Amino acid sequence: MKNIVPYPLASVILLTFLAGNPSITFAQINLNQHKVAVSGYDIISYHQSKPMLGSEDYKVTYQDAIYLFKNETHKNKFKSNPEKYIPQYGGWCAYAMGKNGEKVKIDPQSYTLEQGKLYLFYKSAFNDTRKKWINNTESLKSKANENCKNLIKN
Repeated sequence: MKNIVPYPLASVILLTFLAGNPSITFAQINLNQHKVAVSGYDIISYHQSKPMLGSEDYKVTYQDAIYLFKNETHKNKFKSNPEKYIPQYGGWCAYAMGKNGEKVKIDPQSYTLEQGKLYLFYKSAFNDTRKKWINNTESLKSKANENCKNLIKN
């Protein structure tokens, strides 16, 4: 008779491995079901004019996330210094990260650039977290930095 590991036990073993392996960060980054970051937006475009969708033709995988770019120039700019361009807090809503450490999805059109860093926000018809962030940036940023560190530890 073969030794078969029951599914729940296999899940526990896999989760234990993933939790104990700091190089596996995909759970901490806001990705879609295809592991694409920032809803497929070109993160270089945020720094140049306005957010634009990237293309599958110009993609880069970095830290288990796929980033799409609108052209080869943007792709190469990212590859030369990815940490300069990746969004803060894993691409989760900066306001929610500062308020209570929650990983909240974003509207890729709602963002700020502060000292060259990209912050993304949740936005709906009734809730614009970007405005809330702008009204209390320093306090929320300090809390978000701490909350994000705690998420990565856990």
